[in-house]
Amino acid sequence: MSLRLDRLATLYVANPVQRWVGRNQPSIPILMYHSISDEDETKLHPYYRTATSPSVFAQHTQYLHDSGYSAVDVPEAVRLLQNGSLTSKPVVITFDDGYRDFYTQAFPALNRYGFTATVFLPTSFIGKAPIQFKGKDCLTWNEVRELRKHGITFGSHTVTHPQLSTLEPGAVKDEVVSSKRTIEDNLGEAVDCFAYPFAFPEANAAFKADLRDTLRQAGYHNGVCTTIGRPDSAEDVFFLKRLPINSCDDPMLFEAKLSGSYDWLAKPQYLMKMAKKWAGSISRP
Repeated sequence: MSLRLDRLATLYVANPVQRWVGRNQPSIPILMYHSISDEDETKLHPYYRTATSPSVFAQHTQYLHDSGYSAVDVPEAVRLLQNGSLTSKPVVITFDDGYRDFYTQAFPALNRYGFTATVFLPTSFIGKAPIQFKGKDCLTWNEVRELRKHGITFGSHTVTHPQLSTLEPGAVKDEVVSSKRTIEDNLGEAVDCFAYPFAFPEANAAFKADLRDTLRQAGYHNGVCTTIGRPDSAEDVFFLKRLPINSCDDPMLFEAKLSGSYDWLAKPQYLMKMAKKWAGSISRP
């Protein structure tokens, strides 16, 4: 088994400190799932895995239910944070990449407890019949419409799932605008939320500002990214932090992430991105 330094630091350093110090600012955990499947990811370090087995996902949903959490969508989470006080225990459950196993595995487990969720669709992989993305079938538009009737929310995950920071501004706009329009055409309702694919380049302030403007002009009201943490009222509503979840999230680690004890990882994550940006700038002639 791979050594989980992030797990050890979370459970035996950050978690005790979190309980002792507490947290003044109200915050809401936004969970980031991808595939709900028994995919073999043993060759990957646990931190980088994206699959959650159906049995582990069932444990997570049961824990949320038994612990008194209520599932809300992203706009409701933003509203609650901006109101400044939380009288309940809200959680946002999100799924990236639009995999079909959401329909076959995740939705039945969510529905058992009356939980809603938000699924972010890379629209070029959503069709009349299942289309594969990264070797796995994605949802069809008929399945998307059926899930929407049962309260599942859908947002944009671009058209082709590129690393947007590597594209020209015109291509970024096309990915953002076209994906939104395609989902709206198929659902017959507005799409307000966007999820950034791949690692979010928060160290690139100029790119963030341009993307924020592009999202706003396209008609989005909020969005999520891959920066680790739980957002509070000071968070940029277009780039809300999330908590990555996979099969390695045992009950202790899952509980610690929900409570905020995993948020410490955002700072070293940011410093590492800053170092890569700096190294890239000095390597260029």
